[in-house]
Order: sequence, then structure tokens, then C-alpha cells
Amino acid sequence: MFQINRVAAKKTFENYVNQFDTRDDKVRLKIEHTARVTALCERIAKSLGLPEDDVNLAWMMGLLHDVGRFEQLKDFGTFNDAQSIDHAKYGVKLLFDDGHIRDYLADESCDNLIRTAIWNHNVFRMPEELNKRELLFCQILRDADKIDILRVNVEIPIETIYNCTTEELKNATVTEAVLQSFAEEHAVEHCLKRTPVDHVVGHASLVFELVYPISICIVEEQGYLEKILSFQSNNSKTKAQFEQIAQIMKAFLEKANCAMGIVSNQITDTFINFFSVIQ
Repeated sequence: MFQINRVAAKKTFENYVNQFDTRDDKVRLKIEHTARVTALCERIAKSLGLPEDDVNLAWMMGLLHDVGRFEQLKDFGTFNDAQSIDHAKYGVKLLFDDGHIRDYLADESCDNLIRTAIWNHNVFRMPEELNKRELLFCQILRDADKIDILRVNVEIPIETIYNCTTEELKNATVTEAVLQSFAEEHAVEHCLKRTPVDHVVGHASLVFELVYPISICIVEEQGYLEKILSFQSNNSKTKAQFEQIAQIMKAFLEKANCAMGIVSNQITDTFINFFSVIQ
């Protein structure tokens, strides 16, 4: 039986992040992101009918998945992995190479599974050699992370996250390779992004990679995707691009809902209203 003390684990995490400047918006962003991903991991695991031990394991993965972000920000001043370090790999180093996993968890029985999930939570494609149980927990964590990244994109200005000006963001166009990737209905690779607004499209594209039905339901329930797709640009070309992007996402969600046995006219009212405006 997997042993966990949630209260103690949360207190350990709180003590860890308090070493950093919690008045910093970027630090707060990751503290709040962690809390939400932790709750989402639990919700997704419960939706799959997993036993209590596995729900607890998913919860723990959510709590620990971004511990590498805080050192990344302190040392490099950015969350951009390409310009600094791979935060997932650094989190694994802190927890397992440096032994801090024991600060959170006395039970060693699931160390390898937790390590695998954290290591792979930010990769573009997961390795094929994962077994079914590894794949399950990686997908739970990845879905939870993607869902909350949509929230972050809405509640935290892109300028803050990616160190750009509002003028740069509002006048940028979507790179054609990014638009093509979105049209193919898969997540946009970081290497394709060239402009600030590419990151907006990239965040919306994460929806294409969601695995579990509850994840799509949560996205529609929360409404953050709608707000991302209603991005207001000062550039006429970008406005046209976002109309195209919204139509692609509308079609995808209709297919996803039908695949889940949901009639297409049951799509969230806010989405129906939004898409009717741009037609």
C-alpha cells in the first residue's frame, strides 16, 4: 500500500518555496500552478476509477512536477527552458539525485514511477518504451499540466511570462509553421515559435494532446480556451489568423465531444456564442 501524508508533503513544499521571493509574480505563478495541477491530477485519476492509492500517487506527482521551476527562475530569470535549463530534468535531479524526494515521502515503492512522470511531463512526445502503468500516470500528469497552462495564459500576461512588450505582442503575426502545426491538430513544438503571439497559439494547441475525456470536459467547463482564442490583436493579418485558428478548434472539439458520446449541440454555450461572433 502506497503511504502518503498529504499535510506533511504540502508543508514541505511550502517550506521549500518560501526560500524564494514569494512576492515575485513569477514565483506566485508557479506556486498557484502547482496547487491547481495537484488538484487536477486527483480529479482525473478519480474520473478513471483508480484505487485510492493511485489517486494519492497522482496527487503527489502534481505536487512535485514543477519543483525545478523555482531554481530555474532564481538562476536564469526565465521559465524558457531553451534559454536556461530543462525544468523537468532539473526537478528530477533535485528530488532523486539530491535525495529531496525523502523530504516529501518516506515510502520508496513508487519512486521510479514518480521520477518517470516528472521527467516526461514536458516532453513533446513520450518515449515508446513506457509500460502501461508508466504511460497512465504520465498522461494524467501531462493532461493536468496542460489544462492549467491554459489558465496561466489567461490570468498572467504573456508579457510577464515571455518577457515581451505589449506592443510586440499586439502587433506580432502567427508564424506560418505554427499555424500549419495547429491546423494539423497537434501541439506546437517550441522550436517553431518565433513571435510572442506564437506562444498564445502554442498554449491553445495543448488541447489537441489531451488524453482523457474528463480533461476535455474541464477545459470547456473552465472557459480559458475561449479567452485565449479571443486574443485581441492590432494586426489585421493576425486577426484573420485567429479566426482560422478558432474554426479549427471548434471542429476539433465537436469531434472530441462526439467521440465521448456527447451530442455536438451540447458544446459549452460560451463556445457556441464565441464562434457565432466570428462567422
